[in-house]
Amino acid sequence: MSVPSLQRLRQVPRHLLVCEKGHARDARSRHAAHVRDHAYNCRVSFLIPECGMLPEVLKSTIADVGDYYLVRNLSVHELVAHEFIDAFVKKGSCYALTYNTKIDQDNTAALLPTGKLILSVDKDTYEELGLQGRPSQYSGKKAMRYIVTIDLTDSTFHPDSKKRNRVLWALKEKKPLEFDFLLAWYNTGAEGSTLMSYFSKKQIQALKPKITFSTLRDLQCPVLQSNELQGKPEESCSTEELFEWLGAVWNQVSLDNKSSSFLSTYCCPQPNMMVEKAFLCTITGFIIPEKIIQLLEQLCCYFGEPKLAYWLTLTVHGFADSPVSWRESEHGFHKGGENLYNFVIFRNLDYWLQLAVGTYDDCPP
Repeated sequence: MSVPSLQRLRQVPRHLLVCEKGHARDARSRHAAHVRDHAYNCRVSFLIPECGMLPEVLKSTIADVGDYYLVRNLSVHELVAHEFIDAFVKKGSCYALTYNTKIDQDNTAALLPTGKLILSVDKDTYEELGLQGRPSQYSGKKAMRYIVTIDLTDSTFHPDSKKRNRVLWALKEKKPLEFDFLLAWYNTGAEGSTLMSYFSKKQIQALKPKITFSTLRDLQCPVLQSNELQGKPEESCSTEELFEWLGAVWNQVSLDNKSSSFLSTYCCPQPNMMVEKAFLCTITGFIIPEKIIQLLEQLCCYFGEPKLAYWLTLTVHGFADSPVSWRESEHGFHKGGENLYNFVIFRNLDYWLQLAVGTYDDCPP
């Protein structure tokens, strides 16, 4: 192999795909925990083979995904105000993510539902802030990006504490940071203040997720067996083959492998079966885990009555420029910023869970 070819091979981005299986009704199942741990989701899609029309309960769940908000020119110090913490951080799950920022170029910020405020900033901003942090693990030998984590629920972070006052001074006076933010708040009680009323003096806009429905005709689908993650020759396809096939379906890639095609030579893995129709739904926006869990539960209930489908899938894509992927694991962009997961739910409620990340991510939990 030539030296240039070796160099190109070394430049191939590293990707990780972690797979596990379980049963949706097993008390030890971790499927809901994995969903909760992935805070920032921009697209949710599900595919149901042998389905032409959704049950009403599924339609209602999709319609109830809920609004989210875009707040323009919001200073980060307003997220550490004790009024905001008391009204939203301590009384539910509050999500905030900077909008239209690039994780590898810009300063970014995110508020997790755990109350952790994450700042991913360049070296100059970090030095000006004067707050304790750590070098980004993806900034190379000479750190040019730093991560600052502030726990807004810490018992020492009360209105009169030196710690809180120092953070407020750094963000309000020493180095003010201002962004457009996406915000969402989940509170089962739904009492008290709302984000719209709290930020009424700001430029705030309520947004609804975009929902699209389509029916795919004559779709070649892999044959799957829930107890065979690795698949069996001539009997069933593997979890990796299914994952690749789904990518082709989402991107509307032809599965025919025709010699006349200059775009793709991909074909559906073997063995497969032709499905007359399949229902595809895609939701895009700022979608919180609590709503995804509700959707996942209703998809499990889909098999409560006899169905032709042997399995269905639920795929969730995270924001490419979020500073974290799962939990507080640092996330970088590199060449794609991939962080996503996919459920394959079988008729008997066994499931496969596939978690995937790109080069600048730790192994998913």
